[in-house]
Amino acid sequence: MGFISWIKSRIYEPWHAPALPRMRLGPEGSPNNPLMIQFFTWDCLRSDMSWWRHLECEIPRLATLGVTQIWLPPAHKAMVPDGRGYDAYDLWDLGEFEQKGSIATRWGTREELLGACATAQSHSIDVLIDAVLNHKLGADRPESFLAVPVDPDNRLQDIGPAQEVEGWTAFDFPGRSNKYSRFQWNHTHFTGIDWDQRTRRKGVFRIATESHKGWSQGVDNELGNYDYLLGADIDHRHPDVRDDLLSWGTWVTNAEGFRFDAIKHMDREFLLEFITTVRQRSGKTDMFSVSEYWSGNLKIIMPCIKALQGQTAFFDVPLHYNFHRASKEGSDFDLRTILDGTIVKARPGDAVTFVDNHDTVVGQSLESWVGPNFKTQAYALILLRTAGHPCVFYGDTHPYTEGYDEETARNVALLMQARKLFAYGPMKDYFHYRNCVGFVRAGDSDHRGCVVIISNGTSDGKHAIRMYVGKQHGNATFHNFLSSRQTILVGADGWYNFICPPQGVQVWVRT
Repeated sequence: MGFISWIKSRIYEPWHAPALPRMRLGPEGSPNNPLMIQFFTWDCLRSDMSWWRHLECEIPRLATLGVTQIWLPPAHKAMVPDGRGYDAYDLWDLGEFEQKGSIATRWGTREELLGACATAQSHSIDVLIDAVLNHKLGADRPESFLAVPVDPDNRLQDIGPAQEVEGWTAFDFPGRSNKYSRFQWNHTHFTGIDWDQRTRRKGVFRIATESHKGWSQGVDNELGNYDYLLGADIDHRHPDVRDDLLSWGTWVTNAEGFRFDAIKHMDREFLLEFITTVRQRSGKTDMFSVSEYWSGNLKIIMPCIKALQGQTAFFDVPLHYNFHRASKEGSDFDLRTILDGTIVKARPGDAVTFVDNHDTVVGQSLESWVGPNFKTQAYALILLRTAGHPCVFYGDTHPYTEGYDEETARNVALLMQARKLFAYGPMKDYFHYRNCVGFVRAGDSDHRGCVVIISNGTSDGKHAIRMYVGKQHGNATFHNFLSSRQTILVGADGWYNFICPPQGVQVWVRT
C-alpha cells in the first residue's frame, strides 16, 4: 500500500484525541505551566567543559525559569568525533566505547550524560532523547550487492538497470564488542544508499537484492517517494531492524520521551509501533513524543497528524514560517493573520510551538531565521497563550556564535518567567488592528493572569486596545513586566485602553 493509499485508508476514520493532554509534559503535580527547551545549536561547543557538563551547570537556572523538559542533542556516537549525531553511527554508544576516533561523543561521555540527567531529575525536569532512526552513516566496511540507480528528483523513476555496487552498509561496532546489543547491520537492513564505492559515483541507489521490497510505502510522497534521505537508509520493515530499534527505545528510556527526527522519511507503521511498544515495555504509558515533519503547508501535515492517531505531537513548522515572514515584512505583515494556517490554530492539542531551531539559523539547510525585530513578539505568542506546548531555543537564550542577540535573550528569559508566574486561566483575544494585537489571560486561583500587547508597527501611540482585565482588578495598578518603570491604573469597571507600543511587546501584570 502506497503512502497516499495508506493516508486515504485512514482519512475517514474519526480524529483521535489530541496528543498533548495524554502525555507527560513535566513533573507530576506541578502547578506551573510546562515548558520545553532545545538545549543545543548546530555549531555549539564549549572550550572549558563538555556539553553535558555545561547542561548540568545550567539546569538550576533553567528550573527557575520554568523549564520542565530538556530536548537533548542526539546523544549517540556519530560517524566522526565532532558529529552532531544526525550522522548516526551507533545508537547504543552514548560516549562509552572507543569508536570513530574517540570515546566521548561531540557532547561528552556517557557518565557525564547520566550525571546531567540525574541533576535534571532532581530539579523536576524531564529529559527528551533525539531519536535519529531514519538512517545510518560511517559504516565499518563496504559490501557488494545489486542496486538500481534512480532519479534523485523522482525516486520512483529508474535511470538504469540493476548493477553491482559497493556500498558502505556493514556496521560491526567492533569497539562495543556486542555490549547492550549483538545486532550487526548489513545491506539487507537498508533500502538505499547514495554512494557507490566501486565506481566512486554519487547518486540515489535503491538496493535491489531478492530479499528487498523496494522503497517503503509508508513515507511522504515528495520526490515521488521520500523514503531515502541520506547515508544508508534504514528498512523499518525488516524484523531484525525492528527488534533492535524497539530494544534500544526501551533501553534508553531513562529519558521521559523522544523527539523523532525526519519522520517524512520514516515508515509510519513502524513509528506508531515504536511509540506504543516502548511505552508499553517501559511502563511509561504517558511517555512524551514529538515529531519533526518539516513542511510549512498545514494541508500536507494534517493527514499525517491524523494517521499517527494522537500518539505524537508535531512541531508547528507553519507557525515558524509565519514568524519568519513577519520578521521579513515588518509593519507590512498583518498581525491578525499570524496564527492562520498553523497547527496550533487547527489542532492546538497536537502542536509543539517554536520560534527557531538548529536547522533554521543562517547558513543551515532550512535557513529561515526569525529576525530580532520580531523575535520577542514571536516568543510572547508561544509562551503566554493557552494553546500548544512551547519550545524555547538555546540560541535565543544563551551566548553562542550563530546569531545571538543580547536583548532578545533578556526578553525571552523575562517571558519564560512571565509564563511561569502569570500566564494562566482563560484567554480573550483582542486582534483588532493590523499592526497591534492583544490578549488577556484571566488567571486562576493561584495566579493573577496578565495582559499582553504585541506590535510590529513603528509609530508610538497610534492605536489603543480596550481590553477587559477583570472586575477583580478594578482600580488596581499594573506594571509592564518587561519594563517595570511603566505603570497604569485599571478602571473601576476592570477595563483599560492599552496604548500600542512601537514594535515590541508589553506584558502587564498586577503590582
